[in-house]
Amino acid sequence: MTGYSPEQLEDLLISDATYGEFLSGAPGMNPARLDVRGKVCGVQVETIEDPMMRDLRILDKLVDELAKGWTIEKITGKRI
Repeated sequence: MTGYSPEQLEDLLISDATYGEFLSGAPGMNPARLDVRGKVCGVQVETIEDPMMRDLRILDKLVDELAKGWTIEKITGKRI
């Protein structure tokens, strides 16, 4: 979703980066992320107007659904 390489993600894990810094510093947000639909914490992700908050909630939704065993294709309806 973010375009980070595995090495960059490893570096971020040991850094003091905030979620905001993680998202704003992303090398290339995948446009297909906007195909993620549904609710996270009672909020419909596609209705969130603030781009950073929407991306944060989309990431939350992806993590939640992947933890349930869903595939990316099932979550978005396409490959991202």
